[in-house]
Amino acid sequence: MQFTLIDRIVDLRPGEEIVAVKNLSLAEEYLADHFPGFPVMPGVLMLEAMTQASAWLIRATEDFAHSMVLLKQARNVRFASFVKPGQTLTLKVKLMGMADDECKVKAEGWVEDRSTLTARLVLNRYNLADQDPLRSAADQRLIQHLQEQMAVLHRPLVATEMASAVAEKVR
Repeated sequence: MQFTLIDRIVDLRPGEEIVAVKNLSLAEEYLADHFPGFPVMPGVLMLEAMTQASAWLIRATEDFAHSMVLLKQARNVRFASFVKPGQTLTLKVKLMGMADDECKVKAEGWVEDRSTLTARLVLNRYNLADQDPLRSAADQRLIQHLQEQMAVLHRPLVATEMASAVAEKVR
């Protein structure tokens, strides 16, 4: 089973940082068990959302050069608050460095003005064809699928929409 835990990419600056959001809905199946009577997003899924945001930053930075971007290590993970249905988890990830097949990021998540989690992540990136040249077609299909997902998740606002959004916030 795979969870897509990023609903929208709000801001993206390749090579620098990404801001993404996850809107938690009571319709998410895992909330029935975590916890009955007190549904909250599991910490491991909060960390997964942070990892997914990090992967989108890396893909955009490298123009989708790798089909696989996976969590290798999570360091200094600190959980500070719950995320409940009806709330929006906002994630901000800053790229700290890239070397060989690894990328290091510093990430934070919050709901409204409350910190929910912080972490430093190390992600590994590669292509399936690196291990088996016969898998290059799979890499191409995966990368195409990821590019299609990015087009849905990240739709930069055009100037008029931005002006309307700013005007709405001021009211």
